[in-house]
Amino acid sequence: MSHLPLPVPLNVHAKQQAVLEDAATKSSPQKAFPVPHPTVSFWQTGLEITPPPDFGSEGGLTTDADICIIGSGITGWSAAYHLAKTFAEERSLSRPIRAVILEARDFCSGATGRNGGHLTANLHESFAAREKLYGREEALRQVALEQHNVAELLKVVREANQEAELDLVSGGHVELFFSQKEYDDAKEDYAAAQAAGVDVRFIEWLSKEDVQAQYGASYPGVRLPGNNLWPLKAVGLLYNLAKDHTPSFVLDLHTRTPATSITRLDAARWSVSTPRGSIACTHVLHATNAYVSHLLPHLYGPAGVIPARGQVLALRAAAPADVLTKAAWGANEGFEYWFPRPVKAHEAAPLVILGGGREAAAPRYELYEIDDSRVDEDIGKAMRAFLPSVFPGNYEAGREPEAEWSGIMGFTKTGDPFVGPVVDASGDAKAFEGQYLSAGFSGHGMPRAFACAEAVAGMIASNILGRTWMVPDWMPKHYLTVAQ
Repeated sequence: MSHLPLPVPLNVHAKQQAVLEDAATKSSPQKAFPVPHPTVSFWQTGLEITPPPDFGSEGGLTTDADICIIGSGITGWSAAYHLAKTFAEERSLSRPIRAVILEARDFCSGATGRNGGHLTANLHESFAAREKLYGREEALRQVALEQHNVAELLKVVREANQEAELDLVSGGHVELFFSQKEYDDAKEDYAAAQAAGVDVRFIEWLSKEDVQAQYGASYPGVRLPGNNLWPLKAVGLLYNLAKDHTPSFVLDLHTRTPATSITRLDAARWSVSTPRGSIACTHVLHATNAYVSHLLPHLYGPAGVIPARGQVLALRAAAPADVLTKAAWGANEGFEYWFPRPVKAHEAAPLVILGGGREAAAPRYELYEIDDSRVDEDIGKAMRAFLPSVFPGNYEAGREPEAEWSGIMGFTKTGDPFVGPVVDASGDAKAFEGQYLSAGFSGHGMPRAFACAEAVAGMIASNILGRTWMVPDWMPKHYLTVAQ
């Protein structure tokens, strides 16, 4: 069966990069802030998890805490989980450590509750460029961080016996190459990673004939270990584990309670203002990703974090699960990603979660867009046509999705996050002493955010305990805001 023309342009990563780096293209200065009434993601439907979406939105507000975490996504809850583990093992505490998490909208209503659900560590992607830019050790650390992130998050899920509840599928990941340039670049990265000592035993190169025979698409590809899950439920698990882990760590959550400003209260404490009152705290963690410039305006634009709207839909396949297989997918320089969900008893064919299409929104590629209360019509049109064009016969052309939504990602011009103490534009941390951030995951948060939050939680705990934080072997040093 012949392929239909692809509905998205190819090889546009360089054009997007130019927009990311060009200060002249940014919108007028603003503080990115979550809009009201966002679209509803598939992950937010039919939930029976703790906590409820509006947990802590009414009643009394926590007014004093050791740590205030702003943002209730994977970063905020990973930090809380790791802080709870750290303080559970600490015998020198004279009192419990109190933390509070603030969320502007509903629980986990930001990017984590809206993403594609992929949990796959990159082993060789962009390795050659990273090695050239940062050196071999740092390129290896980036691989190590993603492997650590995925392994540790999977360990949490499995030790809690929540694989079925979170729809965890470890079906591998296949990256398709729509152009010769993509294929050649991937081969160069693979060779560089292999030469540097990356374990590439589980990477398998597939000819277009292999892909056609196994999956029904006539493009070459590469297959590596990969997973997908229900991301919002994973954060709900971290909430439960952090909240109940130890009496040495007391944790409060307030949803629908946006942090509107942070001011110095005294030499040791900050005051975090909300519409419901203020919270005094000694440590603040900005875990808001795309929205970090709302409270830290100097991080708006190419020198900081650029918001970018992503679009996702849930589309019913026309082929059964054994034809689609359990593999998750990526293509077109990472712009598109998709996977079939586990089939329920009443379903004849899988529901597929598909994200991407920002290439159809040139020349801005949805950069500097913060409105996730709507979806883009042109992107939606391209996404509806995408899978039928790649897998003829496995998807029905013209079929409408069962859900469609948008979410706001946070991009940096390097593609890497900022992790550590907040610093000013000159790199000085004195004016923000006690404030930390972990933000700017550039659409690649699930394989990195859990581990980056572990690192920043270690920094905060070390500061509270009067100890020196040591950089883990898996942590890329160029992610850190303050040199170590």
